[in-house]
Amino acid sequence: MRGQLQRLGFGYDWERELATCDPDYYRWEQWLFTRMLAKGLAYKKRAVVNWDPVDQTVLANEQVIDGRGWRSGALVERREIPQWFLRITDYAEELLSELDNVDWPEPVKIMQRNWIGKSRGVEAQFSIERGLIEGSEETLDIYTTRPDTLMGVTYMAVAAEHPLAVAAAENHPQLAAFLEECTRSAVSEAAMETMEKRGMPLGVNVLHPVTGAPVPVWVANFVLMSYGTGAVMAVPAHDQRDWEFARAHDLPIVQVIAAADEAQDCDVATAAFVEPGVLVDSGKYTGLTSAAAFDAIAADLEAAERGARRTNYRLRDWLISRQRYWGAPIPVINTADGRQVPAPDADLPVVLPEDVELDESGSPLKKMPAFIETVDPETGEPAERETDTFDTFMESSWYYARFCSAGNDEAMLDERARYWLPVDLYIGGIEHAILHLLYARFFHKVMRDEGLVDSPEPFGKLLTQGMVLKDGAKMSKSKGNTVDPQDLIDRFGADTVRLFTMFAAPPEQSLEWSDDGVQGASRFLKKVWRAVTGFAAGGAAVAPDVARLNEAQAELRRAVHNTIEKVSDDIGRRYTFNTAIAAQMELLNRISKFSGDSEQDRAVVGEALDAIVLMLSPIVPHICHRLWAVLGHDTSIVEEPWPTADPAAMQAASVQIIVQVNGKLRARLQLPANASKDAVEAAALADENVQRFIDGKALRKVIVVPGKLVNVVV
Repeated sequence: MRGQLQRLGFGYDWERELATCDPDYYRWEQWLFTRMLAKGLAYKKRAVVNWDPVDQTVLANEQVIDGRGWRSGALVERREIPQWFLRITDYAEELLSELDNVDWPEPVKIMQRNWIGKSRGVEAQFSIERGLIEGSEETLDIYTTRPDTLMGVTYMAVAAEHPLAVAAAENHPQLAAFLEECTRSAVSEAAMETMEKRGMPLGVNVLHPVTGAPVPVWVANFVLMSYGTGAVMAVPAHDQRDWEFARAHDLPIVQVIAAADEAQDCDVATAAFVEPGVLVDSGKYTGLTSAAAFDAIAADLEAAERGARRTNYRLRDWLISRQRYWGAPIPVINTADGRQVPAPDADLPVVLPEDVELDESGSPLKKMPAFIETVDPETGEPAERETDTFDTFMESSWYYARFCSAGNDEAMLDERARYWLPVDLYIGGIEHAILHLLYARFFHKVMRDEGLVDSPEPFGKLLTQGMVLKDGAKMSKSKGNTVDPQDLIDRFGADTVRLFTMFAAPPEQSLEWSDDGVQGASRFLKKVWRAVTGFAAGGAAVAPDVARLNEAQAELRRAVHNTIEKVSDDIGRRYTFNTAIAAQMELLNRISKFSGDSEQDRAVVGEALDAIVLMLSPIVPHICHRLWAVLGHDTSIVEEPWPTADPAAMQAASVQIIVQVNGKLRARLQLPANASKDAVEAAALADENVQRFIDGKALRKVIVVPGKLVNVVV
């Protein structure tokens, strides 16, 4: 890959090249982890995960297909195992608020805001009527963003792993079987939303915190223990998921919110009414708006010590451990007395062994005494290394910073990172909006708090590029539809490949690969070559005498400087390289149609060709480097400044003025560009065709838009 990038002429600083799988790289990642562990930002706890029993590893939600592992095809289990986490939630508010300070596409910001998911709600306590868990607090705690619907609760739902459900199943084989079945369900929120809503009653009630009425508790397959408290209050009249479950299990549906607008449909017999409105059948809260009821119910719960207002976030701590071989080892030592202590700095990096035997029974690290066996750095007693490895998103979360500090063997980052960061322009696919971009922002803030960088955000501006498609499908090795750049370089040259890639589509849109398009790019570059070499054959040109230009010369020069202005904006601000190239194609066509061989003619054409070669040079540098010399310049084009548009040259001698009578086109006038408003109005009214439509009629108004139109109202 490096060779292909070099052949394409990309201007990377190869002395800064790094590989995230290199121990010299992930050494510093391990070092930072030990600092996070000391601060409490890293911790280990049991968590429910997708477990592949054949591959013996955790699967991401995206790797579970129809309930089976993407590779092994085994039925995936929902298993609770010890996992390592980073407290990204400690930075939730900062991650949310500082989205306002970055120049990113709004869709990416919206995706991150939704993922962080700040909400204002109430945490309420439902007393358990008959205790199942000895020594428990005897309350079932829930969090809701809709306390205005509290009077419509008809059942409670808990996760299969919830202590209430586990206790209830001890002497209930059918319930125990259902809980076991739930462990084979996916754990993603998306899967929960679409799966069949199934559940069983636990045979226990809780007491409503306002009315004291008993509310039955069910275990439901759509509740996740890892989200919130693992329990939800179900208001089927005003939540569609709760409504579907209630209909499936013949549970009451009690409407307590009516539409504020009587014309709005809110028939809860056919679907849940989920909008805010006015409370009905809600005791003393009846008649309040949803907003007013929020405050009133929250205040009553707080006064009764049955609840409190809370700000919550949908964001969960980042699960970073993987039970697989590939990945940087987690630098933790598990001691005989159950402590987890960080590996000493002197022992970093903890290197991933390469002399391993891979089989179908999980990570080989778990079967390697030479890797596992170590000593407790605090006591010297025998201990074991952690065999989980980091999620590979750890490596990609800070590589941009290490690129700035390449070659430093003494520190993770140095003053060069503080000088260069944040990244001015970061380019990546929108598919990274939630994972990589969010993790990189979190990592950057952790590094800032460690004193490694001094900027709050890693990437100032973001450009999300589209995918490359072939025959309508995303290019990928697995689909066998990739195109080898080397073949195209051999046939057409690197510049042709670069030009086609930039011209085929705006960078934020998907690019459909076309062999015909590549050939078209090649033809354009040949046309540029012929134009420049043909002109150069006539000898050197002088600079144009702008005070002595005739109309045709001035028109071509105007086109040149208008193109410079447009291309400068397209490349420098809009990043629409395709329109920048299109503008230069149009300019080249105008040059080819220009006739004349006087000194002034050649001067204007020479200026135009200089501009085209300069503007094309970032896109097709190799041919432009050569053509710059052909045009008689003795400097390297990479040392030349970007061309600047001349405002005086862009001023037209005359402009076309549209004349309307009562909004209908009646004339087109060619008038001097500097004509006064009165002169434009007089010329419009004097036009012969305009006179036909205003003769004998009273003029009510004449509207003059300078340089564009005149509208006569009669």
